[in-house]
Amino acid sequence: MKKKRVYTFGNGSAEGRADMKNLLGGKGANLAEMNLIGLPVPPGFTITTEVCTEYNHLGRDYVIDVLKEEVEQAVAQIEALTGTRFGDRENPCLVSVRSGARVSMPGMMDTVLNLGLNDDAVEGIARKSGNERFAWDSYRRFVQMYGDVVLGLKPESKDDIDPFEEIMDEMKKSKGIEQDTDFTTDDLKELVKRFKAAVKEKTGHDFPVSPWEQLWGAICAVFDSWMNERAILYRKMNNFPEEWGTAVNVQAMVFGNMGKTSGTGVAFTRDAATGEDIFNGEYLINAQGEDVVAGVRTPQQITLEGSRRWAKMQGISEEERAAKFPSLEETMPECARELIEVQQKLEDYFKDMQDLEFTIQDGKLWILQTRSGKRTGAAMVKIAIDMLHQGYIDEKTVLQRCDPEKLDELLHPVFDKKALASAKRLTHGLPASPGAATGQVVFHADEAEAWSKEGKKVILCRIETSPEDLRGMATAQGILTARGGMTSHAAVVARGMGKCCVSAANNLIIDYKSRSMRINGQEVKEGDWISLDGSTGNVYLGKINTQDAELDADFAELMDIAEKYTRMDVRTNADTPHDAIVARKFGAKGIGLCRTEHMF
Repeated sequence: MKKKRVYTFGNGSAEGRADMKNLLGGKGANLAEMNLIGLPVPPGFTITTEVCTEYNHLGRDYVIDVLKEEVEQAVAQIEALTGTRFGDRENPCLVSVRSGARVSMPGMMDTVLNLGLNDDAVEGIARKSGNERFAWDSYRRFVQMYGDVVLGLKPESKDDIDPFEEIMDEMKKSKGIEQDTDFTTDDLKELVKRFKAAVKEKTGHDFPVSPWEQLWGAICAVFDSWMNERAILYRKMNNFPEEWGTAVNVQAMVFGNMGKTSGTGVAFTRDAATGEDIFNGEYLINAQGEDVVAGVRTPQQITLEGSRRWAKMQGISEEERAAKFPSLEETMPECARELIEVQQKLEDYFKDMQDLEFTIQDGKLWILQTRSGKRTGAAMVKIAIDMLHQGYIDEKTVLQRCDPEKLDELLHPVFDKKALASAKRLTHGLPASPGAATGQVVFHADEAEAWSKEGKKVILCRIETSPEDLRGMATAQGILTARGGMTSHAAVVARGMGKCCVSAANNLIIDYKSRSMRINGQEVKEGDWISLDGSTGNVYLGKINTQDAELDADFAELMDIAEKYTRMDVRTNADTPHDAIVARKFGAKGIGLCRTEHMF
């Protein structure tokens, strides 16, 4: 029997299911399961993780040859369910191509959206939708993303910006505009032309027009991204084996960039920073998913309560918030109500805090992904204990949910309250990941790593972080960004690492070339000391003294549960009185070894 390499899903049915994560990856398995439980998921298919291993050992040509028939059949199923045709000029089928390992690796591998567009298809989409600007915005995004991910147009050096962003910035400057959404249809047509010229100049080849050539290029680029530098580093940091591989998920596109009745967002069924049992998340009107996680525009809050909390942290009045930064509950109440119902259904079904991505196309909600959300150590404990009390999980599951290494985060020091009262506050932003961090300012990830190796404590300061910054983020004491929200790349990765992070800091202007930043008129240069409070979002000038963190009742209950099921006792060294007292507080049974060299 021929080996099955492609699993389809759509219209309430699926060939896969949630317990097939090893084969379909976390994203593919959950897309299948969401179909089976009746959630609105765009149709598509998953190429298995086993094919990634074949790709790495047997090469591109072999994989395309063995996949060709199954992929063509799966694309035909998408066409049938959407009433479109792949490669058709009048009614084109457009797809997204995403990675999906068995464990969440946010931003470490590659994605391509709007695949299937060319000079003919864009006109067909414009006619069909009656929205020419949307069609050309999608085409602009596709050429930019494909050019980066598949064709390799990336910044030449760390001081350079993305070549496509550079072209866009030049046009914004010449037009006197600030946002991508301010581009006219003619501007977008000109951008596509300039993007393609940049591709030709860099690669020596024209941008591919055949949708099938585009599709195979994107599929292979996702497999290639399993072995990129940042994915390898992330696997090493988290002890994930190389042999696992990534799946590839191909899905019919749904569009959040069709105008004011469309949007996209990321949400968490509970607070990933604190563990509070409150639905929260961010969205952007007239945008696609990458805009939210990349932090290109600072997003708005989904719930009214979340929006009011955000406004209070940012020092914005209720009148200004309602007028300029309304919640999804206010702008699209029906979609918000449906999303709130869906998130509760997902948490009830998977019995864990979920991180989900959604798109609203012309007033209709679509769910693009769900997974167990990355969380801080404090949130991990609180969510587990709360879910025990709420009847979702039992005591043994509580222990399985609490990673011992992440418990170490609860011991990280906090700022001394007296020292904090006399510190000079520079600005405040969003408390993206809690903790206290003090260090010297650096602006580039490689320098953060180099300074850390020299024994220096650093704060990595970026306009917004990208997956390429992972190595610097891992070695920094904390992360400060000028843009992005609570669901941006910086915030999600920092929480997963247990790293202090403040995002979207007010009035923060970073100049990479001069290696300096201005915050409310105060210049801060590379090497200057600053301090971040990831619990409040405050940013301070200089060093601030720290003190030991206090452990709460949830941690005490977790230790009691661990004590109930433990088969081994831990005793402490009688080295110093302070250390012995701390060990006893953490449940050590007594003294196991008496050492006198530090006592007298």
